[in-house]
Amino acid sequence: MLIRHSQQGFEPPKSSEITPQAAYMQRRALMQTLAGGVAGAALASWAGREALAATERPGKLAALPASPSKLAGAVSMERNTSYADASSYNNFYEFGLEKSDPARNAHTLKTRPWTVRIEGLVQNPQTLDLDSLLKLAPMEERIYRLRCVEGWSMVIPWVGYSLAELLKKAQPLSSAKYVEFITLADKKQMPGLDSRVLDWPYTEGLRLDEAMHPLTLLAFGMYGEVLPNQNGAPLRLVVPWKYGFKSAKSIVAIRLSDKEPGTAWNKAARNEYGFYSNVNPDVPHPRWSQASERRIGEDGLFAKKRKTLLFNGYADQVASLYAGMDLKKFY
Repeated sequence: MLIRHSQQGFEPPKSSEITPQAAYMQRRALMQTLAGGVAGAALASWAGREALAATERPGKLAALPASPSKLAGAVSMERNTSYADASSYNNFYEFGLEKSDPARNAHTLKTRPWTVRIEGLVQNPQTLDLDSLLKLAPMEERIYRLRCVEGWSMVIPWVGYSLAELLKKAQPLSSAKYVEFITLADKKQMPGLDSRVLDWPYTEGLRLDEAMHPLTLLAFGMYGEVLPNQNGAPLRLVVPWKYGFKSAKSIVAIRLSDKEPGTAWNKAARNEYGFYSNVNPDVPHPRWSQASERRIGEDGLFAKKRKTLLFNGYADQVASLYAGMDLKKFY
């Protein structure tokens, strides 16, 4: 990797001298260097967006091209979790209760043909196939922190677009206040449905303003490729300021209503999993603290837990959604 110096500052090497991976590493190094300077914050943001364009594909599945997101808060500057960890350490109970079960069992999931119904309190109810959904809005790459309620976390580069793009197409009625997400439940494809740990199908829900927030992502891929089955193919929700279980996988229906929908974990253990489930280090789970987290991939002997941030570090973007609310009561 070559970085020349000139009287004007950094001079980028000729494109023939570097590989795409080297270019990515160069941009990251430049970002870290500039971040310590007077104009560090602005230049680091620029460099971070540039680095996204070179996110290295794992070469496992079909490519899903995307442009770097320019949305505030959509680009974490933390090191990405490895694809190997993100695709093998999963909670997807439809394919088994152990973390390794989804990667082992989800090959039975058929992701085509696939349709999603948008129904309920909308002006324009419709059913869209996967190809129509993929073309509905430009794809963006967003690097989000993912915090699991179990006390571990990852950093994942997702590919998709804001859920609001789809909801606007359906035109919510003025009476709509909530959005329910209904996932696939097919025993022929999902061996974990024999378990009674949850009430199937898995359902989740958001307030309409949460669902319309630009950070709420309808994801079709990660690491520059289509989603692996075990990560919620062919499309899933990603709500980065909430615990991971709020981000429903393998969605088949989206329903708008005027009443708070029942959600899978809230119905299973209401005192443990509230409807909002915002990441909050000051509200412990009844069986463990939420003040810190273990970053997957940082499991060495001297690895320290990280402090958990309110709203998973997205407070600047989403805190206004909860102005005046008691976050301990509405957990």
